Amino acid sequence: MPYMSIKHRFGSLLSSKGKLEYAIHLTETGQAVQGFALLSRLAAAGDAEASFRVGRAYLDGIGVPPSLEDGARWIYQAAQAGHTEAAFVLATLYTVGLPEGFEIQTSREALDLSHTPEAGPRHPDFHLGLRWARVAAEAGSPDAQALLGYILTSGPEDLRDLPQARTWYERSAQAGCSQGHLGMALCILQDASTDEDLAAAAEHLREASKGGLGTAFDILGRMYESGSGVPRDLGRAAEYFREAAERNIVAAQAKYGLMLLEGIGTPRHFGRAETWLKRAAMNGDTQSAALLGDLCANGGDLPPNLMEASKWYRLAAEQKHAGAARALGLLYLTGNGVHQDPDVATHWFRIASEAGDVHADADFGNLILAGASATADERRALQSRFEKAAEKGDLVGAFNLGVCFSEGVTGTQDGREAARWMQKAADGVVNAQYWYGRMLLEGRGVQPDPTQALYWMEKAADAGMAEAQVTVAALLVNGSINGRRDHDKALTFYRHAAESGNVDAMFSLAAMYGGGHDVPENRPQAQLWFRKAAQRGNGLAQMMLGRYLVRGLAGVTDPVEGRVWLERAKAQNIRDAEAELVLLDEAQPDDDD
Repeated sequence: MPYMSIKHRFGSLLSSKGKLEYAIHLTETGQAVQGFALLSRLAAAGDAEASFRVGRAYLDGIGVPPSLEDGARWIYQAAQAGHTEAAFVLATLYTVGLPEGFEIQTSREALDLSHTPEAGPRHPDFHLGLRWARVAAEAGSPDAQALLGYILTSGPEDLRDLPQARTWYERSAQAGCSQGHLGMALCILQDASTDEDLAAAAEHLREASKGGLGTAFDILGRMYESGSGVPRDLGRAAEYFREAAERNIVAAQAKYGLMLLEGIGTPRHFGRAETWLKRAAMNGDTQSAALLGDLCANGGDLPPNLMEASKWYRLAAEQKHAGAARALGLLYLTGNGVHQDPDVATHWFRIASEAGDVHADADFGNLILAGASATADERRALQSRFEKAAEKGDLVGAFNLGVCFSEGVTGTQDGREAARWMQKAADGVVNAQYWYGRMLLEGRGVQPDPTQALYWMEKAADAGMAEAQVTVAALLVNGSINGRRDHDKALTFYRHAAESGNVDAMFSLAAMYGGGHDVPENRPQAQLWFRKAAQRGNGLAQMMLGRYLVRGLAGVTDPVEGRVWLERAKAQNIRDAEAELVLLDEAQPDDDD
């Protein structure tokens, strides 16, 4: 504790200046309550410095319970008395904003201590902020000069004066004020047209960063990341982003987290990346919340955790993040990580759709077609969005609009309009090629044209659409269109569709390998694909697999397993399975033999 002699202490009681010094000494040496009491008496006697310090004590809660009302009142009195720093603090209070209905009172009698308006949203008063900032700035306060520059730059339109703002920022920076350097950097960057301008801005930012300003670190990080005005250096960029992130700059928290996640400019570290992304997400960065949802859903360094994913998706979705809303909808639709609820899924698809996610539009439309609840207005709005997209040349929008007309999303089907939009979409959308081909085949909304139908469906099949591959393969096997048969191509389509997981294709591929077609017979392959389809619940495949095993058609006989598959097929009402079981029972020797 700094030593104050008895003589000095005694002398301090004889003058206002001495009393003020003694009060400050008490406050700075851990005796804030006693110091505040003495400062209060001096302030009441009209001492401007004491009034300022009493105001700060109330604002900071040092030696007295914090009180915005009392603090503002004493700061105001000090500013009125010509105290420069008080004028700056008062300007800051007005600029940052005071609670609604709050007025700075100038006398204790006017205070209503039963009303404490500290809570609630703040309402800036830039005009009063400008007045007091100018008072302090003209008195030489570098901080006030920077604040004045800020108001003239970012305040209401009627107060803005960029040349004057730059002048005040420059004066503040010349005095060594970090905020002044930051303001100068922002002014330069706003009009920067040369590398020299960018380099000058970077120099001001470096000076601002010496004062610990997070925004300066963040902008420097972006400049080093892109090589704007400084040599590109991802390592330095990451370090600047880290400094900004630690100072609670949300964008920097998100950026640094992403760099840690991807190992850009800094060693990859999943745990630290997750920590920074979480901080950014909790501070309102929706992209970080959505990314955390993706990380939890997809796994990576850790196993997938869909329950945790749903939490982060929800945080982003509640702030209208389209991708997160759709992802959350898919979780509710499938019941992964959350309880399955198509109605809740519809809600989130609707949110994503309204936020502009075209895939969510399609998801929402599919749920409506599947019977999900939606108002007539929502149905019309959905179709309207598709229509606007389609009219702008969006082929996916044209396809979705065609589906709306075909299925009557708004309550009325229109085959002609459906076919018209499907034809437009077929120029680039595989699903539309298949739908349009089916329309031509069945004569829905257009004159039947089997040749063109096969042409469009075959395009979709060639593009890898499993449903189209199965349909075209069946047509090529049977020669249904103009007598055209092509079993080799049909086999290829069935194989591609089967390998993509289409169960019908698995069964048909097995049937072709089983013989009776214009392709080489291969019963082991037939049994393999019958098994794959049977394992996925196809009743006919279960019956055929049972038959193969009982009869040894692929070279291996196993009546026990064969019976199992035949019983499963019988449970699905496959008549041939029941007949096979009868034959199997008849072939079994009696127990008495």
